[in-house]
Amino acid sequence: MKITQIRNATITIEYNNTKFLIDPWLMPKDYMPGFDTAINSQIRQPRVDLPFEIEKIIDVDAVIITHIHPDHWDEFAEKSLNKNIKIFVQSSVDKDYILSKGFKNVEIMQEFGTEYNGITLYKTRTQHGRREIIEPICNSIGMPYNAMGVVFKAQNEKTLYIAGDTIWCGEVSEAIKKYSPDIIIVNACAATVLNGEHIIMNIEDVKNVLDAAPNSTVIASHMDTVSHLSVTRDDLKEFKNKNNIDKLLIPNDGEIIDFTDNN
Repeated sequence: MKITQIRNATITIEYNNTKFLIDPWLMPKDYMPGFDTAINSQIRQPRVDLPFEIEKIIDVDAVIITHIHPDHWDEFAEKSLNKNIKIFVQSSVDKDYILSKGFKNVEIMQEFGTEYNGITLYKTRTQHGRREIIEPICNSIGMPYNAMGVVFKAQNEKTLYIAGDTIWCGEVSEAIKKYSPDIIIVNACAATVLNGEHIIMNIEDVKNVLDAAPNSTVIASHMDTVSHLSVTRDDLKEFKNKNNIDKLLIPNDGEIIDFTDNN
């Protein structure tokens, strides 16, 4: 298994001889404004450039879109990807949206497992911010609330859990208990809306993941890119170093984490 941190939640996963692109946000630096309903709305985003050419990023076998938010799927992904590429989504709503963009091979991932190239993919549940507070806000602005996580399992690979856009919650705890992942990728910049609620993991949430999965390697993604972040890579590194946490990895954009020799 190889994991390449591209930018924000955009990563590639090489798993069981199949290459996946997760949540392609491919627009250039400063292309879009910050979110009006979140902090730092005056800051344009993405805050940084892509580390690679788009042609290199999209050279994959399949795409997984955890949810249709504008920092996880954009017009540049829509225009760049082959319309026949395999795409996995969380729901019929997301499937219909992607089909409407001209894509032909879109499948809804299932909680009971979806088979692909000798890999079983499991959809997991999330809370994209505390549901009782954030879901009504999303509904009021016409932005879908739900996102998914994904578990990868294959006979000759470590089990990988991409938690997705979520805070620490019962759904994440349940996924860790159910699948006992060897590697967990968390979105950890604590993106924060105007009422002060964080909608993805903050440092305390990351600590909870580490405590719940002491034998897992935890990788921090979704860092240093969106306008409404409130935790940086430097903040996480300070937490890691202060607490001597070897199992927390904080890759830079463009960095590859190779687990091939450890399978």
